[in-house]
Amino acid sequence: MSSRFLPVPDGLEGMRVDAGLSRLLGISRTLAAEICATGGVLQDGAEVGKSDRLVAGSLLDVTLPDADRGALLDESPVDGMSLIYADDDIVVVDKPAGVAAHPSPGWDGPTVIGGVLAMGHRVSTSGAEERRGVVHRLDAGTTGLMVVAKSERAYTVLKQAFKQRTVEKVYHAIVQGHPDPTSGTIDAPIGRHPRHDWKFAVVAGGRDSITHYEVIEAFPSASLVEIHLETGRTHQIRVHFSALRHPCVGDAMYGADPSISARLDLQRQWLQAHRLAFAHPADGRWVSFQSPYPPDLQHALDVLRED
Repeated sequence: MSSRFLPVPDGLEGMRVDAGLSRLLGISRTLAAEICATGGVLQDGAEVGKSDRLVAGSLLDVTLPDADRGALLDESPVDGMSLIYADDDIVVVDKPAGVAAHPSPGWDGPTVIGGVLAMGHRVSTSGAEERRGVVHRLDAGTTGLMVVAKSERAYTVLKQAFKQRTVEKVYHAIVQGHPDPTSGTIDAPIGRHPRHDWKFAVVAGGRDSITHYEVIEAFPSASLVEIHLETGRTHQIRVHFSALRHPCVGDAMYGADPSISARLDLQRQWLQAHRLAFAHPADGRWVSFQSPYPPDLQHALDVLRED
């Protein structure tokens, strides 16, 4: 354990404690929340929780679980995770469902980083300890392509590419009903759900979030949609289509019809990171990767096509 004393700057006035700690310490918000949950954060001597608010000019006393953070980086093989590409700078993998992008407190399942290390690849040491080499993320229930930085150069270049929105991120989703129009752009800000900490929602004052979509196949009760993400907010596709009242099939968290999920034998959202393309961080050449639908998503699609 180690302690840090941090004055709260004016710019963080009123911010949630977990969000403010994430910014001040460069750790994930999940880790910040875990530190709060163990009583590890004092504001002017008083214990605060993750959803309490920061006060500008106050002093934070934060107890960091250094040993726990190091223990998060287990090298554990991941069943079903396939290697798509690897060189000295990057690793591209096809992530199965039920796998988190990186370790976090409270998650005891497999991770992409653990799987990459278990394959014998190194990962960049840049970034927060539990997110070394991670330049973007997929939800645990979302399958498809992820790139992990192996070199420090790759981490810096790819983080900047994602920030500048020069990475091509193409998803396929099956959503309930029929979006109207059949192609368009959803430009709606996303932030924490006002009533549920574990969810996100379209909210005034949220972060700008832009989703481009096109229906590529229609069924009686659903539509297969190709999606190009301009931004990359947490749960962005799921939140945007739920806000349009066309949630991803199988996505119980965001309002999917359970009867449709049961008929398609889906235990998660039908959402696949189908294609990923970017300028290679070593020499700038354009590289592109594509992932096939995994068996559960393909089965659901086949059932819809038989209707």
